[in-house]
Amino acid sequence: MADYIEGKRPVIEAFRTGVPMRRILMGDYMKRDPMIEDIMRKAKRNGVKVIQVPRDELDQKSARGSHQGVMAEAAPFNYVGIGQVVDAANSYAEEHDGRALVVLCDHLTDAGNLGAISRSCEAVGASGLIIPNKRSARVEASTYKSSAGAITHVPVAQVSNIVQSIHRLQEEGFWVCAATEHTDDLVWNANLKGKIAIVLGNEHDGVSRLVLEHCDMYAKLPLEGEVASLNVAQAATAVMYEWLRQNIHTA
Repeated sequence: MADYIEGKRPVIEAFRTGVPMRRILMGDYMKRDPMIEDIMRKAKRNGVKVIQVPRDELDQKSARGSHQGVMAEAAPFNYVGIGQVVDAANSYAEEHDGRALVVLCDHLTDAGNLGAISRSCEAVGASGLIIPNKRSARVEASTYKSSAGAITHVPVAQVSNIVQSIHRLQEEGFWVCAATEHTDDLVWNANLKGKIAIVLGNEHDGVSRLVLEHCDMYAKLPLEGEVASLNVAQAATAVMYEWLRQNIHTA
């Protein structure tokens, strides 16, 4: 199923954040204005073909009815295999005093959250993201936006089974830590030194019980306010930076 970016400003923003595009569909009834001219320039600069189409075709392809006469078709994301993530992590560990980080997402549903998590992954030097290939958010246009383009620098592997991926990482010397509220252990007390894989749950149910059973340790963030939990991307950032703090401090 094609992933379309609808509207003048969203298409311009997609160019800015590096969304790879197959083509741009532009209404054959559109008059040139500054934003249309900007889109045309960016398309030419990036080698993206602009195709003139009738309004009916745009209406049929539009999911929200907000195309404003312009839609960009995003190209499919280039996923990697889990072996490439593991190899990248092992290489990173060799060059960084034995530390490496891989993040697994247990059926996230929001592509924007996936992008925000990838942005934090890139910031702390994580070697990759692992996500399920079914019933999970995938990399799409909104992911590029929320990642501020960082998703293009973070290897993302789609896998058929998160538990099997955990076992693969454990065989490679990783300790697997689930970020979950179903524990009394605070993240500050968890031993996140060395090669660590952090497991994040989905936005509604957290890490599944089956996945929790295969993790080596568990950690949660303390909450002192009235809100019961943090957004998964916010929590992910805090846990990743605790991993970085522990490892930089001992490097």
